[in-house]
Amino acid sequence: MKITIIDGQGGRIGRTVIEQIKKKHAGLELYAIGTNSIATSAMLKAGAENGATGENAVIVNATDSDVIIGPIGIMFANALLGEITPAIAAAVGASGAFKILIPVNRCNHYIAGCAEAPMSEYIRSAVEKLEAMLPDTEA
Repeated sequence: MKITIIDGQGGRIGRTVIEQIKKKHAGLELYAIGTNSIATSAMLKAGAENGATGENAVIVNATDSDVIIGPIGIMFANALLGEITPAIAAAVGASGAFKILIPVNRCNHYIAGCAEAPMSEYIRSAVEKLEAMLPDTEA
């Protein structure tokens, strides 16, 4: 199972997701794809085995990922203060991967029905969803 974590800006969300996954599932191979080198570096330091940076890295890895995890902005062109290009948003949206999106009510969008909660709660929920998808042998 190819699990890809996509993040931008400082990579804080991606870093935290990877840290939480690695606590319980150290053997999982994770792909850290940053829209910039700072985000990629933060995710690699958190324990991802593979990392790449930039638009093409997102496009290539979204194509063959089984699961993509990241802030909801990875689905919106020009999100993350412009780091998500239209090509990135299209690649993530077109990917056949199961997407686990972390809600962030910023940058001129509001996610209706999403309870206001701390980011740590959203990330915990995202990791729990991934864990529910893993075969029993991964635990």
